[in-house]
Amino acid sequence: MPDICNFHELATLDAPARAALLRRSETDLSGFIEKVRPIVEAVRLEGDVALARFGRELDKADITPDRLKVTEAEFDAAFALVEPEVIDSINFGISNIRSFHEEQAPEPMWLKEVRPGAFAGDRWTPIESVALYVPRGKGAFPSVTMMTAVPAAVAGVKNIAIVTPPTATGGVDAATLVAARLAGVETVYKCGGAQAVAAVAYGTETVGRAIKIVGPGSPWLVAAKRLLSDIIDTGLPAGPSEALIFADGTVNGAVAALDLLIEAEHGPDSSAYLVTHSREVAEAALKALPEHWARMTPQRVAFSKAVLTGKSGGIVLTSSVQESIDFVNAYAPEHLEILSTDPFAHLGRITEAAEVLMGPYTPVTIANFTLGPNAVLPTSRWARTYGPLSVTDFLKRSSIGYVTGAAYPEFATHARRLARYEGFSSHENAVSELRDELLKRG
Repeated sequence: MPDICNFHELATLDAPARAALLRRSETDLSGFIEKVRPIVEAVRLEGDVALARFGRELDKADITPDRLKVTEAEFDAAFALVEPEVIDSINFGISNIRSFHEEQAPEPMWLKEVRPGAFAGDRWTPIESVALYVPRGKGAFPSVTMMTAVPAAVAGVKNIAIVTPPTATGGVDAATLVAARLAGVETVYKCGGAQAVAAVAYGTETVGRAIKIVGPGSPWLVAAKRLLSDIIDTGLPAGPSEALIFADGTVNGAVAALDLLIEAEHGPDSSAYLVTHSREVAEAALKALPEHWARMTPQRVAFSKAVLTGKSGGIVLTSSVQESIDFVNAYAPEHLEILSTDPFAHLGRITEAAEVLMGPYTPVTIANFTLGPNAVLPTSRWARTYGPLSVTDFLKRSSIGYVTGAAYPEFATHARRLARYEGFSSHENAVSELRDELLKRG
């Protein structure tokens, strides 16, 4: 059923075809970088005027330079526009996210006595200013606001600002503003995409400059981050959504199809695969897809069909559970579900995934909104070296050292020998008898 969903039998694929399954939409950003370069330069030179112009041209928004910052009145109005039940759910999610990240936060400082009278340790302090990117192109994402704002607030960042594309009327999604205020953020700017990255990197008349930006987005955003990475810390690589559903045959294939659609509905640049050695699961998933689509909105059906019939989605049938796990580790997904009645039996062999969700009652939906662990995750195989967004992404670490006079001679002797071996005379002098003499002089 290729018109419904790609079906790849892994054993029949040659090496190039297998490699193609691992590619993401932002793997090659060369074309995007050239397109965002003039946008970035315009914002650098023109500031607010360029932001408003791109808001009108690219976001189709009724926006002017004097309306780029959300007002207190707009925040207040948002609470009247969002249904109380939704506000309750936002509060529920924020509570769990805050609890998780408070537990995750490191000790502000620790010291260990490495030798009698000599101490070494770490100190964590908040980053001074951070911009949080909340996408809007293919929907509204108060959940991203929750996932980025809460750990930033827990970390104690003094200057937190959200950048998000304006709506057609020149506003901001109401639930996003509700989530921002409930998370403790009152500064929101109406700019998105490459122009938002440039705005916080360089600063404009309205938008404050930040020293770091975090948050997921399209290849346009990823390209701008890469282009400006020597100006602003761009954090973990978070591009278009991606997910693997690993099924071992113990759960109904229709459930696997249900979860396969979760990230696929984000947009045609998403990636989503069901990976299983069970032909029964694969066929049941194929059969269930039209039934699930019948319960979705036309836009999300179109997005998910584009993914599952395109270059970055479908069903991968393997020859064994181990081959499925090998594919998972090679793919290094953003989101991974272990769809099994005994997920812990597989967990130990899975080493390359940013998020691992265990069992049939932990779909990506729950993790994206309410469970607590952060849902801003590395994409495009960066899970091999990056982890989820965390409190420590909003902190900087300093090493602390303190050697007492009693401990100094032993440390100086060994340091002096190594300095001499490496040929650094000033290093050697600093721990020589010269130091002793100077300290005695007072």
